[in-house]
Amino acid sequence: MLCHTALDRAAQVARHWATNGCPVVIHLDRKVTRKAFVRLQRDLADVPDIRFSERFDCEWGTWGLVAATQGAATVLLSDFPNVRHVYLASGSCLPLRPVKELVAYLDERPRTDFIESVTTEDVGWTIGGLNIERFTLRFPFSWRKQRRLFDGYVRLQRRFHFRRKIPAALVPHLGSQWWCLTRQTLSAILEDPEREAYDRYFKRVWIPDESYFQTLVRQYSQHVESRSLTLSKFDFQGKPHIFYDDHLQLLRRSDCFVARKIWPQAGKLYRTFLSPEAGSQVPAEPNPGKIDRLFSKAVERRTKGRAGLYMQSRFPNQDWENGVTAAPYSVFEGFSELFENFDSWLAKVAGTRVHGHLFAEDRVEFAGGEAVYNGALPAGAAQRDYNPRSFLSNLIWNTRGERQCFQFGPGDSQAPSWLIARDANAQVSVVSGAWAVPLFHSNRNFSDIRREAARLQKIESEHLEVLRSPWTKARVRIWTLADFVQNPMEPLQTIVDEISPRALRRLTEAPLMIDLTGFGQFLQNLRNQGMQPVLMGDFPAGNDQMPSAIRRGRPYLVK
Repeated sequence: MLCHTALDRAAQVARHWATNGCPVVIHLDRKVTRKAFVRLQRDLADVPDIRFSERFDCEWGTWGLVAATQGAATVLLSDFPNVRHVYLASGSCLPLRPVKELVAYLDERPRTDFIESVTTEDVGWTIGGLNIERFTLRFPFSWRKQRRLFDGYVRLQRRFHFRRKIPAALVPHLGSQWWCLTRQTLSAILEDPEREAYDRYFKRVWIPDESYFQTLVRQYSQHVESRSLTLSKFDFQGKPHIFYDDHLQLLRRSDCFVARKIWPQAGKLYRTFLSPEAGSQVPAEPNPGKIDRLFSKAVERRTKGRAGLYMQSRFPNQDWENGVTAAPYSVFEGFSELFENFDSWLAKVAGTRVHGHLFAEDRVEFAGGEAVYNGALPAGAAQRDYNPRSFLSNLIWNTRGERQCFQFGPGDSQAPSWLIARDANAQVSVVSGAWAVPLFHSNRNFSDIRREAARLQKIESEHLEVLRSPWTKARVRIWTLADFVQNPMEPLQTIVDEISPRALRRLTEAPLMIDLTGFGQFLQNLRNQGMQPVLMGDFPAGNDQMPSAIRRGRPYLVK
């Protein structure tokens, strides 16, 4: 057992092993105080089958862990000649099944060595970018305490193409630190005539505790099973998962003999698994794969979070989030300018929540004129514009289960343009050039109208470029104003069907369209004044573009 913290728990586990017929040798990190070491010896003095080995400094990724293991293994093989298998564990390991089951399992496999041992070409779990280089470069500096020196020395060796020579008899292998080896194999490694040369080489290998025994076991073992009998799981950063009391059933399901790493305060786990009354399980092969799916989901939840949920603990990097928003929503551009009371009509026929211009320059036009909306979202433009991305994602998150629709246009703040375009949840419907309709009906000087039309057209042109970019993930439909007014029922029916696909209701009426009589001449007047309207489509200059098919106050009937 390699111990350095939570010595009370380590003593409890060591006593459990020894009183159940398994001798134990404990190595205590030299950084632990002499007082704590003496206390641990005193607490276990009444157990005859427990020994203590020479102490070494054990820092992660350094040779001290291998030296500690060698020293403890030497004491174990010397003092307990009847031992056939040696199981390496840490002070935070916990037996999950009765010791007699492990003994019986090893009795059936007297010549089998259980150690994860994989060639560097087949390793896919290493974190940090070093596979074969950990064997060919030198690592005299601590990765944790001297990171700048560590990284700088690696870069220097790469720059000058420095390479250490791997001993001819060795093929580098990697694997978990926690193994179970037979006496025959372990003694052959410790008594190897070339051990001094091998030790000298591995002292400058990075993380030698994951490669020393894993490599040398291939020299002597008659039968290697490349797996560990210890359950150990790691997150996406290569840090071990810690097991708590609420992991009790999960640990039982794994059928593993030992688990690492147990939280020292997980009293329920220690009481359950170290209890003399702990019942035997149905004999089963250790199978950590049973719980791999849960750990994969845990890693995904930690790295990405829930779709559309932004948390302070893991705010996503750009283009790395798990969904820009939490649920589908619809954006309408040009509809409120073209139809009277479009918001209320859409809410009625689609059964959804329809807002006005959420990104209007002066305020947020929530549905019903609300001043504060779900999640305490205010209607003030200043608060919204402080972080438009968070405003929209919060609105969609806080209203999950209810489809949200809102209006957007060139007169609004354009900050969310790329956010909407990149969002796969967005359904964007655009009637390009519809912003000219309010200008057509406005009572303003024509010179002012021309300047405003030029400004809005430029803004909408840039916005349409965003919607048509190859990086757009939103579902986008764009009609020119001329095309749309010729047959508005078909696109409206398509939009409503997408918003509420289960309803499958056929539209029997359309919203009341703004009177466009004379709109073609209005566009021609803009051209005559030097402004070229290009987003409205082909409107003739006469007043006959809007035929009698569009009559105010009359619904559109679908036969």
